[in-house]
Amino acid sequence: RGTANKYPVTAEIALKLGKAAAVVLTEGKKKPVFLIGKDTRLSGYMLENALTAGLTSMGADVFLVGPVPTPAVAHLVRSFAADAGIMISASHNPYTDNGIKFFDLNGHKLPDDVEEKIEEIVLQKEIKTDHVTSKEIGRAHRIDDAKGRYIEFSKASIDNTSLKGLKIVLDCANGAAYKVAPDVFRELGAEVIVLSNKPDGNNINKECGALHPEVLRDAVLSFQADLGITLDGDADRIFMVDEKGNILDGDYILAIAGLDFLKKNKLKKDTIVVTNYTNLAFDALFKKHGGNVVRVKNGDRYVIEEMNKSDYNVGGEYSGHIIFSDYNSTGDGIIAGLQILRIMKEQKKSLFKLSSQLKKYPQVLLSIAVKEKKPLSKIESFQEEIKRVEEELGTEGRHLIRYSGTEKVCRIMIEGKDEDLINKIAKRISKIIKKEVG
Repeated sequence: RGTANKYPVTAEIALKLGKAAAVVLTEGKKKPVFLIGKDTRLSGYMLENALTAGLTSMGADVFLVGPVPTPAVAHLVRSFAADAGIMISASHNPYTDNGIKFFDLNGHKLPDDVEEKIEEIVLQKEIKTDHVTSKEIGRAHRIDDAKGRYIEFSKASIDNTSLKGLKIVLDCANGAAYKVAPDVFRELGAEVIVLSNKPDGNNINKECGALHPEVLRDAVLSFQADLGITLDGDADRIFMVDEKGNILDGDYILAIAGLDFLKKNKLKKDTIVVTNYTNLAFDALFKKHGGNVVRVKNGDRYVIEEMNKSDYNVGGEYSGHIIFSDYNSTGDGIIAGLQILRIMKEQKKSLFKLSSQLKKYPQVLLSIAVKEKKPLSKIESFQEEIKRVEEELGTEGRHLIRYSGTEKVCRIMIEGKDEDLINKIAKRISKIIKKEVG
C-alpha cells in the first residue's frame, strides 16, 4: 500500500504481482481463476488492468467484479469457486493512495510466508511467460451479477429479517459500497437516506465515511432517523450513530452483538475476541453475563488469526472491524450493521437503549513527539513510575504505552474508573517521556 503511481504501487509492479500470484497461489493448476474487485479510486483502473495482464500472461482466467466492498471479494471468491481473490484498495486512506490485498480460495488473507514467496518472485528481474503458448493465454471476463450475489448473501445473514419501519441514514464514504449497501437495506424494507454515494475517483473518504462520523451524526439528527451507519472506503469497517446523535465505535457494536450471540448460545465457547485498545468496561460487562474475553494485539489480522486458531466466531476492534466468521472470513461493515438492526427488531429496543449496556471507563490518549525510541524498559524513571501507576490503578484501570511503528511518537493510553486519577497519571508519564526521549 502507498501512493498510487509511485513505487511500489505502480503498473509495472502490479503486472509482476499478477504473474507472481499466478505462480504461487495456484501451484501449477492448468487453468486457475482469479477474481478481482476494487474500490472507487481513480488508480484502480490502472492496477486492475496491470494485474489482469500479469495473470492472463501466465495462463490464468480473471473475473472482474468492479467496485465492491473488500468483504464482498472474500465472499465472491468462494461463491465463484475461484482459486484466489484480489482487492484493489487502500481502505480508509485518501484517494491518492492505493493497495493490493490477496485472498486465498477460502476468502482468508494470505499467511505471511505465502506473501513472502510472492514478494521474492516480484523482486526477480524477469518473470518468464514463454512456457504459456498463445493458445493458453488466459481470458478476462466482466461479471455482471457479482453485486447481486453479495446483496443476497448479506440479506441471508439475518434470514431476510424485515427492517420495515426503520429510518436509516447511510454514509457510503464515496467508496466501494456505494451501490450495494443502499440496496441491501432498502430490499429489507428500511427507509434509507444515503450520503456520499457519488464517487468521482478522487472523493473516497473525503470528509465522509467512518473517519468522519460527525457528518453522519448531524444527518441522523436533522432527518430524525432511528440510526445511522457509516462505512469506510472499502466497507470492511463500520461506526454507527444512535437516534440521540451518540457516535458508537466498534466496542459498542461488538458489545451489542456479542451479548446477543451469548444469550442465544450462538457464541462459540462463550468467547469474544477483542484487541488491547478495547475499553476495559467491555470485559466487565461480558464477564457479568457469563462470557469470556480474549485480547490480542491491535489490528484486525490478529483478531482473525486468533478466531481461526481457536475456533471463535465473533471478534473485532474499536476501529470498527467486526468479524462474524459464521458469515464471512473478514471484517464486514454491512453484515455487522445488519446484525445490530436484527437485534433492534427482535428486542424491540432503540440503538441508544442497546448501546447503553456498555458504560465505558474514561480514557486518556496522548501522542508525545520523541527524538529517539530508546527502549522503555531501559528508562529507569519510567519503570519506577509504572510500578506506582499499577498500584494506583489496581484492577480498575490499565495502561498501554508504546512507540508508534510508523511515526516518531510515543503513544500513551491510560484507562480507569477514576477520571481525575487517570489524567494525573497521563500527565506524569508524558513529563517523563518528554524529559527522557522528547
